[in-house]
Amino acid sequence: MSVPVVHRLSLNESPYPPLPAVRDAMRRAVAQAHRYPQFHPDDLTERIAAWCGLPSDHVVVGSGSVGVALQSLQAVVRGGDAMVYAWRSFDAYPLLAGMTGARPVPVPLSPDGRQDLGALLAALGPRTRVVVLCNPHNPTGSMISAGALSAFLRRVPRHVTVLLDEAYVEFARGPGLPDTAALLGAHPNLLVLRTFSKAYGLAALRVGYGLGAPELVERVRRQQLPFGINAVATAAVKASLRAGGELRLRVDTVVAERERLRRELAGLGWHVPEGHANSVWLAAPDRVDEGARALTLAGVQARHFPGEGLRLTVGGRKANDAVLTALAGLGAPRRAADGAYAERS
Repeated sequence: MSVPVVHRLSLNESPYPPLPAVRDAMRRAVAQAHRYPQFHPDDLTERIAAWCGLPSDHVVVGSGSVGVALQSLQAVVRGGDAMVYAWRSFDAYPLLAGMTGARPVPVPLSPDGRQDLGALLAALGPRTRVVVLCNPHNPTGSMISAGALSAFLRRVPRHVTVLLDEAYVEFARGPGLPDTAALLGAHPNLLVLRTFSKAYGLAALRVGYGLGAPELVERVRRQQLPFGINAVATAAVKASLRAGGELRLRVDTVVAERERLRRELAGLGWHVPEGHANSVWLAAPDRVDEGARALTLAGVQARHFPGEGLRLTVGGRKANDAVLTALAGLGAPRRAADGAYAERS
């Protein structure tokens, strides 16, 4: 008999529903559901641009960051062009390549679960039109530093569009974080992807945006679906931008819980790398497959990559405690000083 899911920690969703003020704005918008939204989301684009401190011609809005990524590929890729990305990563990347006729070129992560920037550069060829970076990385949560990102961008040919997926950037902490807005002026082939699904808790409403140079943004905007951003989603995003302080407190709480999970899992013998997303990554050779089974039996739904790793979304405290309880009794291996693994005593 299957165990019912009590804690859904598989999709890196926010543990919090929309704020009351955001729900009020959504209800008011629902009352006008018989009216079409704007043909193109110009008002929302201007609002997001002002919030980011950029001119509106640097911003494109779409159906989640994945929707903006699709528009971007439609704008720059022709059949047979190559799309380079690290793997494992966000599952949508190879799907988007297939949808747009691009040839996917996955590049393995480094042994410590990071995107191998040197290998990505080496994979660029004469037919490459797009290279994707995910920063913070999904699913490992690793971070490309400001210096490494800048050096990478300088080496990418200008005819190759760089999609920098920053879906989790609000959860990143510490020194050396990239200032991507500052990079836009120096790299007209850079498009930064962001979303309101994660930190802002609007995953069901599907709103994301891209930041880039005006010429690239204009090409991407030509792929926008008319009436593609609904009025309820628009109202929710605008209300969320007005509630920035309250939402930052929520993000800070998620980050604090992430760090608590890391510490306590490490205390149980799991090797837990530093992460910058709203998740924790456990990787083989730790007993990730056994861990996945234990979580399932405890009613915790996590993202399991058999034989590779286990991504645990940071939930509320009760959900995180359920994770710790489920994994506590597995006798996970402990990494020895030489980097090998030894059984816990």
